[in-house]
Amino acid sequence: MLRAYKYRIYPTEEQKVLLAKTFGCCRFVYNWALNLKIEAYKQEKKSIGNVELTNRMKRELK
Repeated sequence: MLRAYKYRIYPTEEQKVLLAKTFGCCRFVYNWALNLKIEAYKQEKKSIGNVELTNRMKRELK
């Protein structure tokens, strides 16, 4: 059985700014990783795994 919960938050203006920055960073990293996976598949017909993505992210996004 699956169960879902919904929560509503009421952040302050300062918290809204922090959330927007955090979600922006998350979106950037997701799109960066997705692009790597797509390009690797186009060029080599090979899928990149999570471990390789994590290792590349540590090297390149510092």
